[in-house]
Amino acid sequence: MRAVIQRVSQSNVKVSGEVIGEIKGGLMVLVSFVDEDNDTDLEWMTKKIVNLRIFNDDEGKMNRSVQDVGGDILLISQFTLHGSTKKGNRPSFIKAAKPDIANVMYEKFIKILEQSLGKEIQTGEFGGDMKVSLVNDGPTTIIIDSKDRE
Repeated sequence: MRAVIQRVSQSNVKVSGEVIGEIKGGLMVLVSFVDEDNDTDLEWMTKKIVNLRIFNDDEGKMNRSVQDVGGDILLISQFTLHGSTKKGNRPSFIKAAKPDIANVMYEKFIKILEQSLGKEIQTGEFGGDMKVSLVNDGPTTIIIDSKDRE
């Protein structure tokens, strides 16, 4: 499971020109799954995202989490995060979870994130042709992989 987490002042996702998810401030998270991911990966990633201290405190230091600042989360499924460019110039997505597995993981992840954050999160459309807009605040972008827990 891999996530790209961006601190944003605003973000939205559109499908067919219609906004289907939008936040004013918080985290825009792109997420991708592999077939081997399980509930342990989902729970570990949830804790990381909800508790990640990348928001400024009163002294301007990154010391507060999305939960601390009352921020929102926009979660977008993006299998291309598991693209490999090891050989040639065309990415291979063989490591990305099959759509039926990834969709189940995505839906579970939404529920776990909402429970942990204590409120509804905004989402994209799984497998949809989405247009994502954001204003990256900082810019601050963090990449986390549940299989490489650095």
